Amino acid sequence: MPPVNDPAERHTLSMLVDNEPGVLARIVGLFSGRGYNIDSLTVSEVSHASHLSRITVVTTGAPMIIEQIKSQLDRLVPVHRVVDLTVVGKAVERELALIKVRGKGEIRQEALLIADSFRARTVDTTLESFVFEITGKPEKIDQFVSLLEPLGLVEVSRTGVAAIGRGPEGM
Repeated sequence: MPPVNDPAERHTLSMLVDNEPGVLARIVGLFSGRGYNIDSLTVSEVSHASHLSRITVVTTGAPMIIEQIKSQLDRLVPVHRVVDLTVVGKAVERELALIKVRGKGEIRQEALLIADSFRARTVDTTLESFVFEITGKPEKIDQFVSLLEPLGLVEVSRTGVAAIGRGPEGM
């Protein structure tokens, strides 16, 4: 029987973990040790009193591989819960990016017009450059960056995806 080639799918996994040294390294080690790629990674404490952090990982793989990743994450001791936000239903995903563009004259005006149409804010400006702040879905940020590239894109800094499930239920 020939092997089944499931198409790779993008999944957003959200984990509730103990906020202690080494937890992130163990989770990242699980991915790298098995050859899984992390497309985006965000971590933040969500409960100071309970010492819990939320880790959001965006990864790509065949459905069987994603299930394997979730199962392996669930078995890690400091992990309390793993939720595949892609599977459970609609989730709100956002990312923040700071984008620096160099330009004068007409290029400067064009960059400002593009930023305005994407609802990006100018957070720093000099006579020769801008720094824009933009939030939204990763695809929106990708589009914004691609439009600024020919105008003098200098650098991009992205936070990674923050995600939360919709509706009244928590993790």
